[in-house]
Amino acid sequence: MNDNYYFNIKKKRPEEIYKNASDYFKGETLNRYATSKSMIRIQERLTIRALELLNLQKKDALILDAGSGPGFAAMYLKERGYNTVTLDIITEFLNYYDIKDLNPITSDMCFPPFRSNTFDAIISISALQWVYRKLSNKIMQDLLTHLAKSFYIILKPRTKLVFQFYPKSKEVLDSISRIFLDVTKFTGNVIIDNPNSAKKRKVFLVLEKLD
Repeated sequence: MNDNYYFNIKKKRPEEIYKNASDYFKGETLNRYATSKSMIRIQERLTIRALELLNLQKKDALILDAGSGPGFAAMYLKERGYNTVTLDIITEFLNYYDIKDLNPITSDMCFPPFRSNTFDAIISISALQWVYRKLSNKIMQDLLTHLAKSFYIILKPRTKLVFQFYPKSKEVLDSISRIFLDVTKFTGNVIIDNPNSAKKRKVFLVLEKLD
């Protein structure tokens, strides 16, 4: 990414208005999200792109869908033949559809309840902005640090994780990338599709665990 590249979204989004995802995704808002056909299509496209970036060679890979919501990404992964585990902090999301075959687990993705070297890949679609969105917030920094270390531990060696998310600014994006690279042995970079279009811009953080 060009060092001169810059963006700063001024419009407030739900993660800036609500303290936690569970404060926003409830009641009618949760229902609209879980039943939105356009959201299903968007999540599928993002998952397809995440798979391209993962470049998985193992056809029966075990993939963690972190911050899964109702499981849109994991459903698509299952259709493609992958083994999946869906994890979200909102139980109502995981109970919205019958996704027992996606191994749903209610948990904060910053504190994943898994053993070391469990997963062949991790994807997270549209969730990371709920963890870290304000540069001066020490609690958010600590949560992101714990998430980075935890994900490094639960991934197998020579595997990748892909975050698709919506950072508010280049400063927040750079800070997230720096924390991941500073507190773990991950290598990787940021990939931005359609960087100059506010509507079409898609941000991906692609990280690899080498050993």
